Amino acid sequence: MEEVSVKVLLLGDEGDSRISKGAKSLDGNVLITLLEDENQPFIFELRNRRRVYRLEFYDTAFSEDWRLLEPDLILLCYDISQRLSLINMERVWIKEIRSAFRTSDHTPIMVVGLKRDLRSETDPNGIIDPQEGYKVSQSMRADKYVECSAVTGELLKLTFEEICNTAAKTKTEAGGQSEGGCRLM
Repeated sequence: MEEVSVKVLLLGDEGDSRISKGAKSLDGNVLITLLEDENQPFIFELRNRRRVYRLEFYDTAFSEDWRLLEPDLILLCYDISQRLSLINMERVWIKEIRSAFRTSDHTPIMVVGLKRDLRSETDPNGIIDPQEGYKVSQSMRADKYVECSAVTGELLKLTFEEICNTAAKTKTEAGGQSEGGCRLM
C-alpha cells in the first residue's frame, strides 16, 4: 500500500492554531494534542483502499521556520469568540501566506473557526456568526470554511473529514483547491 505524506500548516494568532483534546474525540478514543514544539509534526493517518495518507500537522510554534515548510494544505485558524482574531486572519495571516508561499495560488487554504462553544450571543463585539466567517473566507479566496469546538466536539469530526479529504486531494492531478470559490462546510 502506497504511503503519501501531506504537510498541513496551521496558521493563526497565538492560541488559535492549536489542535487540542476534545471532549468528544474523532472516533471515540483518539486524543489529539499539538501543544509543544517537540510534538511537531503531529501525525494523523488516513487510509483508503489504495493509499495511506500521512498528514503532518505543523503550526507557528514549530521549532524551525514554518515559512520553509512548503505545505500541501494551509489551515487558517481564528477564534470565533474573538473579533480581533478574525481581523488578524484577514489583515495579517493571509498576507503572510501570500508573501511566504509562492505556490499559494495552487495550495488549498481552509479557514477554520475554532472555539465554536465560546460564541457569545450577549457580547455584540464578540459574535462572529458563520455567515460572517464565510464572507471573510470568500473575500480572502479561501477554498473552504469550517467551524468546530474541540471542547464540546461540535462539528469536530466533520471538520477533520474535510481536512482529510482536502489533504488527500492535494496529491491528485486535480489538486485540493475548490472550483469556483469558498465552500461552506
